[in-house]
Amino acid sequence: MHMLIWVEFLLCAAMIAVAGVYLCRYGDAIARATGMGGTWVGLILLASVTSLPELVTGISSVSGAHAPNIAIGDVLGSAVVNLAMLVVLDIVRRTESVYTLVDRGHIISAAFGVALLALVAFGLLFEHVGRPPPIAHVGWFSPVILMVYLLGMRTVFQYEKRRMAEYLETTTSRDTTIDLGEAVFRYAAAAMVVLAAGIWLPFVSADLADSMGWERSFVGTIFVAAATSMPELVVTITSVRMGALDMAIGGLLGSNMFDAAIVA
Repeated sequence: MHMLIWVEFLLCAAMIAVAGVYLCRYGDAIARATGMGGTWVGLILLASVTSLPELVTGISSVSGAHAPNIAIGDVLGSAVVNLAMLVVLDIVRRTESVYTLVDRGHIISAAFGVALLALVAFGLLFEHVGRPPPIAHVGWFSPVILMVYLLGMRTVFQYEKRRMAEYLETTTSRDTTIDLGEAVFRYAAAAMVVLAAGIWLPFVSADLADSMGWERSFVGTIFVAAATSMPELVVTITSVRMGALDMAIGGLLGSNMFDAAIVA
């Protein structure tokens, strides 16, 4: 019985990992076809879809599997894993540090990510030390988190608009054999694979925790966070090898912002 549950868990992780490669490939194709900047593509397209496992896992953990600790542990654990992947960027690059090569605009998304995670931490703290009653079961911090997230998206977009033309110039030598319609279709197909695995994952994780006698918060923070961070890892490595460093950094920092918004 234990072995079957582990096989299901690893299958979910494998589906997420394989789909992550295609998300990166066709996300870059969409960027070149539409003229969107690398930072913006990473922050919106890659970050939102690579964070789909956290979103779907969080929703199904709370509503279906009745395991909120898995949901929160997954989101916060994934944020930690995303930051650790910055080290992976340096290792894969093998030349000069990526921090000297990427655009300074990532400072904006990094700062908003810190602010959003701080709001999540304060929200969890106040829930345990006493707070005003929620509004229609929604905590007081949730609207604030969403507003800060939207403000962060708008701020990055305003900055990135000035770099779109430059991004197009630097990507003219890449493969352009895939048109926009085909890229969007294949991107959506990869996103659906991630979505399906994300729905399945929390139920498998809950069974794993129960069968092994582990706390669900532990399983969420360690195992589920690692599995749902597979797209970020695969996309990060693939983006760096393609030379799309801004897209890689934007995807990681954008995922942290999106993860914090998931809690709301």
